[in-house]
Order: sequence, then C-alpha cells, then structure tokens
Amino acid sequence: MYLVLSIIVVIVCVLLGLIVLIQNPKGGGLTSNFSSSSQLMGVQKTGDFLEKGTWALGIALMVLSLAINVISKSGPSSATSQYKDQIDKSLKAPVATPTAPAGQAPLQLPAKK
Repeated sequence: MYLVLSIIVVIVCVLLGLIVLIQNPKGGGLTSNFSSSSQLMGVQKTGDFLEKGTWALGIALMVLSLAINVISKSGPSSATSQYKDQIDKSLKAPVATPTAPAGQAPLQLPAKK
C-alpha cells in the first residue's frame, strides 16, 4: 500500500508541476493566446480550469502525504520486522574476542610511516 501511494504522489507532483508551468504568473497563461472576445471556450474558463486543477492536485498531494504518514506509523512491515529480529539476535549474542594461542605473543600490526 505504501508503494502504491508513493507512486500516486509522484504522478500528482508531476501533473502539478506541469499545470503550474502552463500558467502565466501574471494571470495570462494560456489565456493570453485567446485575446479575442468571440472565443467559444472563453478566456476566463481556461483560467478557471487551470486554477481548479492546481487546487485539486495540491489538496490531493496533501491528503496522500497524510495517508502515507499514517500507514508508515501504523506498524512495522514484515521486512522491517525481519531486520529487527536479526539486530536483536546480534545484540544478545556474546561477542568472542580473538586471543593468541597459549605460549605465543599477540599479533602486532606494523607501525605507519
């Protein structure tokens, strides 16, 4: 479920970026090409569509982000549980320190030059 939501978030981000890049920061955007008042679709309707699309994708991104946060905190998945078990076992196991055999001096590393 986490992976599916992450993919949807990436798609929403790409679409949001495209819609924002289409718009003109001064309010013209695609509407600047349709300066004639006799257009069938009209200038205002194009601007409204882009603005509503931006709001819808922004809200969708926020809702998906909250959903991913809730899902990720709901509990560990089986993969993280497996890793956690391995870490717990390694912390509980006694660590054997290497020792030199009886009658031999411990191994020394050569000094750095």
